[in-house]
Amino acid sequence: MRLVTVSEFIEPRGTATMQLQTIRSNIVQSIRAYRVEDLMAAAQTAGHHFLYANVSSAQSKQDVLEGIAQAFTFPAHFGKNLDALYDCMTDIVHKSGAQPGFVVVLEQLPDNPRFDREAREQLLDVFRDAADFWSERKIAFRCFYSFAVTRTQDQTDKPLEALPAEQPIVPKPTPKVSVSKTGVNPNFGMNMPMMSSAFDTAAWLRAAA
Repeated sequence: MRLVTVSEFIEPRGTATMQLQTIRSNIVQSIRAYRVEDLMAAAQTAGHHFLYANVSSAQSKQDVLEGIAQAFTFPAHFGKNLDALYDCMTDIVHKSGAQPGFVVVLEQLPDNPRFDREAREQLLDVFRDAADFWSERKIAFRCFYSFAVTRTQDQTDKPLEALPAEQPIVPKPTPKVSVSKTGVNPNFGMNMPMMSSAFDTAAWLRAAA
């Protein structure tokens, strides 16, 4: 089975505004210094897999894992636990063949009592362990994350007249979405440009069997 990199899915967008070589090759860090679009373009330029998950609607650990599983096209039998997440990010992919590298973006991780700091650190530890796994195999694995911004109590208690008036929302035309031969919808992002990835662990698991 031939594995396809992100560069074969995305049309060229000109010179990337950043180079992955300027970022440590195996790291998990906040995305605040970078734009998702730049990371995607840099992954395209380097020929790396680009994995994007926006979990802004998630409220709990299970919601986050389900959102990641759907965005990253995990196998249907994915166990929705941290051990299964690690396996899907490491062994399953490694057994399927040589890999070019990975750029992972986790946007809007919840920040609430149902997904507290401990839960967030446990999730990020999985990606840190995955970065170590790929580092031992001389494969770059860069992961970037952001947290959802929640309103403070002061903000929610303001009278309605003190809040700025909402601007009318003008619907944008729905872009045409191409679907790969594997049947995977490459449009992962919420309010994001078209994103693609060949990171289909379901297909890779079949190939490695």
